[in-house]
Amino acid sequence: MTRATPARWTPAEGVTVRGTVVLLPGRGEHPGLYGRLGARLAADGYRVAAVSSADDVAAELRGGPVPVVLLGSDTGAVRAVTLAAELPVHAVVAAGLPLSADAPPDRSWAGELDARTACPVHRTLLDTDDRLRRGALHEEPADIPAVLPLTPVLVLHGEADVIASPKAARAFAEMLPAGQFVLVRGGRHDVLNDVDHRSVAAEVVQFLEWLRAGTRGPVLVRG
Repeated sequence: MTRATPARWTPAEGVTVRGTVVLLPGRGEHPGLYGRLGARLAADGYRVAAVSSADDVAAELRGGPVPVVLLGSDTGAVRAVTLAAELPVHAVVAAGLPLSADAPPDRSWAGELDARTACPVHRTLLDTDDRLRRGALHEEPADIPAVLPLTPVLVLHGEADVIASPKAARAFAEMLPAGQFVLVRGGRHDVLNDVDHRSVAAEVVQFLEWLRAGTRGPVLVRG
């Protein structure tokens, strides 16, 4: 299979670059499906590259503004966790980790589309995209590595994810030396591209800003 060309989003001219985010798509996806998230993070000052291979990840990390964060969805999240133990990164965002499923999913395209997202805009994009590999979401994912990253890991997971268990994702986050878990109420598997994508992107930005602050604690304190 031909390796997909990386997709990149950069802050507007004159905006100070606040860090680097390297995004790894999941099963069947390609970098171009993350334009909405990439543009949002770039608007907040982050240099974003969506890539399809470990070689591309290493290339994007070289000389990238810090902090450097790996952000993955589905099997891309597994790869992000794996690479974080090998590469000089400051943190990981893992969305929709495919650890286990509570029930056998509907393997039709309509069932896969429903499992991925409820967002009408993203559903249309997936339904008309000839580069999306349909059925890939039901392929066996790679195992979580035995060596876990010591860096902070934000685990994002949809409450209504039928592809991967929210309970398993929470348990994984609790195993990590510096894990945080955020459940997206009503969210489906492609939680970065679901109905609440704006709130999810805002959570990612807050995590990035927390890293920039030297992990001294939350930037905003409620109550």
